[in-house]
Amino acid sequence: MQSHYPEPSREPAEDFPRAVDEPMTKPAETDEESNGNVAFAFATAFQGGMDMYSDPTTVADYLNAHEGWFRRCAEPMTAEPLGENGYVLTIGHFGAFGYEVEPKMGVVLAPPHDGIYDMYSIAVPDYDPPGYAVDYRAIMTLAAVEPPGLPWPVDPAIAPLLTKVEWHLSLKVMIDFPIFIHKLPQDLIQKTGDRLLTQIVRQISPRLTYTVQKDFHDRLGLPLPPKRSRQLIHTTPEST
Repeated sequence: MQSHYPEPSREPAEDFPRAVDEPMTKPAETDEESNGNVAFAFATAFQGGMDMYSDPTTVADYLNAHEGWFRRCAEPMTAEPLGENGYVLTIGHFGAFGYEVEPKMGVVLAPPHDGIYDMYSIAVPDYDPPGYAVDYRAIMTLAAVEPPGLPWPVDPAIAPLLTKVEWHLSLKVMIDFPIFIHKLPQDLIQKTGDRLLTQIVRQISPRLTYTVQKDFHDRLGLPLPPKRSRQLIHTTPEST
């Protein structure tokens, strides 16, 4: 198993919000009788968070204006605008067993509803994914926290009130492997694919969290919270 995505920063970051309401569809040309290929579905799930030296309203105003930070903070991924609240993300090259893919996905950062932020995958217009389909779903919430409620010391002069940003995300990818891959044991393919998907999130999510957290505090002239203010925990994906 290998990844050609750059190594994560020593000062990482995390991810964001939720996804499509329709079930994930299989990639094109996955009919085993027509091309000999069979699609495998891989899944992973995480929960994470980050703390911000500001009140929830200020944090929400920043997050809502995603056109000002998302493309900048998504680097080294490329992010191109898609509609009013969407982006086309090109993730990078990943592969296993000599088979490589460069995932591209459309994502929407929906405006908050009742204090809940949604981020979810959508189809990229005029783009036919070459043998894969992606279903990304996440929800994010903001909550006010006073310094005594944190496990690390905070100078009240810096932040009399903080905001805890928390999210839950799930990622499912269906890949239509060439027939030569199916000469391998299916349980090996499944475990390797799930592990690679988890590795991808562990690389990208901490980097994004750190970058967004730093961008927010730099723009307000505030110090960056310590590394302990950022969390990412691998959880068990929901059964499909």
